[in-house]
Amino acid sequence: MTRRSCAIYATGIVCAHLLIVGIALVVAQVFQTMIHSRLKKEITLTEKSQVFESWKNPPPPVYMEYYFFNVTNPEVFLAGGKAAVKQIGPYTYREYRPRENVTFLENGTKLYALNPKTFVFVPEKSAGDPEVDIIRTVNIPFVAVLNELSSYPFLLRTLVSVYMNSLGIEMFMTRTVHEVLWGFKDPLLSKIHNMKPEVDEYFGLMWKKNGTHEGEFVFHTGEENYLDYGKIDTWNGLREMSWWSSNQSNMINGTDGAVFHPLINRNELLYIFAADLCRSIHLAYVKDVEVKGIQAYRFAPPSDVLMSPKDNPTNAGFCVPAGDCLGTGVLKVSVCREGAPIVVSFPHFYQADPVYINAVDGLSPNKEEHETYLDLQPTTGVPIRACKRAQLNIILKRVPGFPKTRYINETIFPIMFVNETATIDDDSAAQMRTLLLIVTLVSNFPVLIVGMGIILLLVLVVLFCRNRQKKTAKDDTAYTQVSDKPDEPSETAANQPMRNGSYIAMSPVEAQKC
Repeated sequence: MTRRSCAIYATGIVCAHLLIVGIALVVAQVFQTMIHSRLKKEITLTEKSQVFESWKNPPPPVYMEYYFFNVTNPEVFLAGGKAAVKQIGPYTYREYRPRENVTFLENGTKLYALNPKTFVFVPEKSAGDPEVDIIRTVNIPFVAVLNELSSYPFLLRTLVSVYMNSLGIEMFMTRTVHEVLWGFKDPLLSKIHNMKPEVDEYFGLMWKKNGTHEGEFVFHTGEENYLDYGKIDTWNGLREMSWWSSNQSNMINGTDGAVFHPLINRNELLYIFAADLCRSIHLAYVKDVEVKGIQAYRFAPPSDVLMSPKDNPTNAGFCVPAGDCLGTGVLKVSVCREGAPIVVSFPHFYQADPVYINAVDGLSPNKEEHETYLDLQPTTGVPIRACKRAQLNIILKRVPGFPKTRYINETIFPIMFVNETATIDDDSAAQMRTLLLIVTLVSNFPVLIVGMGIILLLVLVVLFCRNRQKKTAKDDTAYTQVSDKPDEPSETAANQPMRNGSYIAMSPVEAQKC
């Protein structure tokens, strides 16, 4: 056997082995299963886990952008006309949210933690100075008192109205942005505080929320089931709430939005419990996106989350009392926030019934600026970018006994909205890209083996063809014995072509004598 034949046989054997082994690994998905199994074990809220420290102290900076609706024609609204507002802002604050008092429970399968939030003003990302800029907005303490007295006798309401007029208290107030946001001593609440000390005399949309937490959480670590990674087990000791009118609406589902289980697919719904909304919401896949070179899935709340019970009967449980429902795009949360009739929505009533948008001039909802979404890396479940957008509104309506409300039309009035944003930092993004590259290479290793087998198969075909060509050439150049007679051309020979015997290696030679 020649050296060339040995090379052909060896190439064929290696090629066959590579193709058989590679195809078998691809079909069995051995490496992909191995990677997935490793991810399920590694991505847990345990002290040995690499993601635990990032969960305790999130590296990406979180910013809170506050936008306010400045009322430009309060007199027109009080006279029965349509209110007009102008958006001002943003007033941006850096949010710090470390996990504290972290304690493992039940053999490491659950985790107790507090999540205090601290806000620091960022002037370079803001449109003005909150301690200087003045806004005119709804006097929420005034409306809270009206709402509280709506069930009281008419005579009492009239006496309270006269007393409030003597104090010069109006339905709209003018304050600095800082006062409206972080609190001020309200004259009406101060009077009530003197009679009922349990009533706080200070009011602010974020009063007592700087440096405080939203409750005590117990999370699943994912040690027992990777699908439970980061899910809330209890909130303030509760596994379900009690203020909504159905068991389904009272359920505490999903995570707090900071983490999600690995190996996310496009067809699943992701659940988040939002303590500030007093309910759980679900997110659905929207599209694939890329953030800092990282492929991600975008999830966002579908339109049915705040849809009217007429169109989505499962939302009937959020009507309190049962049957007292608002329209599409708004949610009344005063059931869990005592005081004023507070309503939440997306900014500018995005995805809401047009009746709410058209009730106030100056609103222009659009998806680009007002949609809430979450971009998740599907392999690890890590949030790459997040935008949580919510608007605070209040119900203004006529209350008998209060002449100031005599002519107003019932309106869900916008107060402000917040845009909470976070994007993965550059160092974390670089680490994520490296991790995903390793995962991709290992997962696709069987494909590389198949590719090498195909390349060797092509080499084998080339070697085989060249070998056949050489054999054919040797057959064509085979020769017979050369004649021992001297060449004597004759008439017959002159008219006939020379035979093969007169050629050696395709070259004519002279006959040799013995």
